[in-house]
Amino acid sequence: MRATTIHAPYDMRVEDVPEPLVQLPTDAVVRVLRACICGSDLWAYRGEAARQPGQRIGHEFLGIVEETGSEVGTVARGDLVVAPFMWSDGVCDYCREGLTTSCEHGGFWGSVGYDGGQGEAVRVPFADGTLVGLPKDAASDDHLLSALLTLSDVLGTGHHAALGAGARPGATVAVVGDGAVGLCAVLAAKRLGAERIIALGRHEARTDIARRFGATDVVAERGDAAVAAVRELTRGQGAHAVVEAVGTEQSMRTAVDITRDGGAIGFVGVPHGSGTGLDLSVMFDRNIALRGGVAPVRAYIPDLLPDVLDGTIDPSPVFDLTVDIEGVPAGYKAMDERTALKVLVTNNG
Repeated sequence: MRATTIHAPYDMRVEDVPEPLVQLPTDAVVRVLRACICGSDLWAYRGEAARQPGQRIGHEFLGIVEETGSEVGTVARGDLVVAPFMWSDGVCDYCREGLTTSCEHGGFWGSVGYDGGQGEAVRVPFADGTLVGLPKDAASDDHLLSALLTLSDVLGTGHHAALGAGARPGATVAVVGDGAVGLCAVLAAKRLGAERIIALGRHEARTDIARRFGATDVVAERGDAAVAAVRELTRGQGAHAVVEAVGTEQSMRTAVDITRDGGAIGFVGVPHGSGTGLDLSVMFDRNIALRGGVAPVRAYIPDLLPDVLDGTIDPSPVFDLTVDIEGVPAGYKAMDERTALKVLVTNNG
């Protein structure tokens, strides 16, 4: 089969690799229909996250179950399924508590020795705990497939951020970051009933999507100017709930500075850079809470899925460029150069 591999910074290749096989009774093999490229994949692409030459990549996919191990009971051959960005056994203490990202037997797609989502097929460990079934007729609906694919990561991650920030009816929410996760956090905040949603971003195509998703205000400034703009919009107080969806020191500092006393920050931007931008004494004095981290999206899919299926929420606009499997390296280049927000990978073979 064909699969995307990474060999060095900026050196992505689509190569022939062995077809995945069921190796354990709890495995399934999924033929990928849709995958995508994540902003966090760019850290490997740019050489800021270590990878072995030839390692697989990609952690967001949905597809058709092709084969199952003898112990798999919740999915069967021919089922349409979505995979969260980590596999998990579904039965350990952490999984039972909803923290599937800390599963005692869990792992990330594209880890050494495992398939990545940006390929034609994937061996899925712990298929019963990991995969979520979708209506079979969705396989013929391109638009719906794109929306459902966001359940594998960005929609659930945006939801995790909004929950961590305390988005709720009547609240003012501010979102730092106009990537796909930040935009999905806007959508999630709206779904959770936020009264006012301030999107911080300077790319018009992205802030247009933010408004479509429910943002009531857009702040294009950065740094101190952004803080001043948000405070001006909130009678000097800041936002009850702030999402940090970038991961840099500056973005976290901005998040702290625009949070209302007694408010909370939901952080899901993968931290990178020299520091955190956190001053604990400031957070202590102003009673600011910090929650977030790696989103346990598997735990959120059952809650979010019905709203995607009935059209209550439609996250599909985060995809603004579509490539086939052979076009994945060009997709990385487009996202790295910010000519694309999020790249959809189709495989109808």
